[in-house]
Amino acid sequence: MFPGGNEPEIAKNIRVVEWLKADLITSISALYKSMLRGSEEKLLDALSGIIITCYVLGRRMGFTFSRIDVAVESKLRQGIQETHEVEKWFGDLTMFLTYLVDRKR
Repeated sequence: MFPGGNEPEIAKNIRVVEWLKADLITSISALYKSMLRGSEEKLLDALSGIIITCYVLGRRMGFTFSRIDVAVESKLRQGIQETHEVEKWFGDLTMFLTYLVDRKR
């Protein structure tokens, strides 16, 4: 039915990417709702869901998890160098970068 046999995999990947995009929006909505009236458990559930969905979406788009990690570290270093407001006020970017680097050891 499909010459070459690639179309079903391509179609499945497209469907999964679309599903992940919708899941990301749903998780962001859940985060906002939890911030208004949710428990700590609901907040953590929404945040962890967003992180997982982003990693899986990146993988479906052809990036390895380790390459995403490298990009996250690079983005953190850039924010630190450019003195992002969150970094200037709270030092969160440095704390996150330190956490990621220490986790690798």
